Amino acid sequence: MKPDSSLNASSRRNSLRSMKSEEFDLLIIGGGITGTGAALDAAARGLKVALVEQCDLASGTSSKSSKMIHGGLRYLEQLNVSLVREALGERSRLLNVIAPHLVKPVSFLYPLRYRLWERAYVGLGVWLYDRLGGARHLPKAKHLSHSATAAIAPALKPGSYTGGIQFWDAQEDDARYVMFVARTAVSKGAALATRVKCNKLLVAGEKVVGAQVTDLETGECFNLKARHVATATGAWTGLLQNDVVEMPFTVRLSKGVHILLPAEAIDLGVGLLARTNSGLLFVIPWEGHWLVGDTDTEWLGLPEEITPSSADVAQLLSRLNAVLTAPVTADQIIGVFAGIRPLVSDASHKDMTKLSRNHVVATPLPGLTMIGGGKYTTYRVMAADLIDEVVRCLGDEVYPSSTTEHLPLVGANQFRKLKDDDRALAASSGLTVVQIERLLGRYGDRILELISLITANPEMAEPLSDGDVLKGEIAYACTHEGALHIEDVMERRTRMNILLPDQGQSVLAEVAKIMQEVLGWTDEQTLTEWLRYQENEKRLRQLRKSEVV
Repeated sequence: MKPDSSLNASSRRNSLRSMKSEEFDLLIIGGGITGTGAALDAAARGLKVALVEQCDLASGTSSKSSKMIHGGLRYLEQLNVSLVREALGERSRLLNVIAPHLVKPVSFLYPLRYRLWERAYVGLGVWLYDRLGGARHLPKAKHLSHSATAAIAPALKPGSYTGGIQFWDAQEDDARYVMFVARTAVSKGAALATRVKCNKLLVAGEKVVGAQVTDLETGECFNLKARHVATATGAWTGLLQNDVVEMPFTVRLSKGVHILLPAEAIDLGVGLLARTNSGLLFVIPWEGHWLVGDTDTEWLGLPEEITPSSADVAQLLSRLNAVLTAPVTADQIIGVFAGIRPLVSDASHKDMTKLSRNHVVATPLPGLTMIGGGKYTTYRVMAADLIDEVVRCLGDEVYPSSTTEHLPLVGANQFRKLKDDDRALAASSGLTVVQIERLLGRYGDRILELISLITANPEMAEPLSDGDVLKGEIAYACTHEGALHIEDVMERRTRMNILLPDQGQSVLAEVAKIMQEVLGWTDEQTLTEWLRYQENEKRLRQLRKSEVV
């Protein structure tokens, strides 16, 4: 029987049951994009795989990126052509084969401040950028005059540019993307459990043979046996290893902060990539808003303590307002978030923007392989390289090469057909065409599962009292997308904590009620969940207020 792709409380219990009683070929620690990608790659090759994540899927770096699938135009300037070529190749695969329902084209303007030499210099870079990715799947970049630039970017100060270059890239919702990778891994047979903490690695002689873990939902501690262990813990790399493991590489943490603005705050017809006197500025159209970033400064604290400060926000606003006719003010900001880039480097590098975004795979001890560095766009290549090394270490069995280059994620298979028939789908479901278009871009062909849920309970077709999210999406997050707690829904399945001006407080009661009904919480459990979410939001606000930058 083919495994179901659904993630829920029941599938978690089944995975934990297997983890307690069976030995796996591979245990993966870390439920971000690299860890889930590795679980998918390994399961697709036929390995018996378990993955544990101490929080929620994508709860670390993988939910706090710029939401971009891109080659890294600025890396060309650093002459890292191989990384750009690799990333652009992946961009093409994600757009067209692997995740057409999740990855969307997006257009950007690069305003030129100087005549002649800058147009030639940037134009050459964009020309190379267009061609390094192999087969073309996005429109070609084009040069714009001053008047053409003004037409698509009225918000820019007229005297701040001489013209511009328009080019294309791609974007996604990073947290939802991770969840779909995880669901695809489960559909291939992987056992997956969130809210499971790795306490320590188990070592027999000089070989790692598993890990001692704790189910944070129940407090139960048990040994998870595996022939090999792989860590994909990003910013937490090195914090899980036993004293007997010598770190094979150094991970330095770079803090990236983004602010979210309403669409009406900036009069732009495209995204913006601009060079200012204080650094690069990104203004990205995302979910009907502008995502503005980002900072790139070294972070020396604990990864879980990362938070945006008032100084970070002021820096971004200063950089943004340097190019705008009508300045944006702090009270226009809807949401703010901070993430960490785990970069592999030695201590000699001072400028975080210069650190390589390449990844490193190492086996410091028999039975243990680690991965560090990299970038979101190349997660599939990173995962394949990691599993190649795991297979080499296992040695006694022959496993096929990676197949994920041609493997669509859950939700992709019927996406284009349903998109072409969106009006018929709207008519049959009772939803509007606009709602169907939005849902297709979030669920792909799994919109049919959501519609079935709504058909069974028509009340689920109603939107929450604020925003576009349907009540059925909250229920579906619990029944199919692995949401166990309110913060899972608010922060990663729907993003309402940053998309709504009040961080989602206006819909919190509705969300809690739906989750109570679906997950069977008692009134006491529901109150505990509510207070837990409120306390976490309060803690983040206090950290942001007290942080010294």
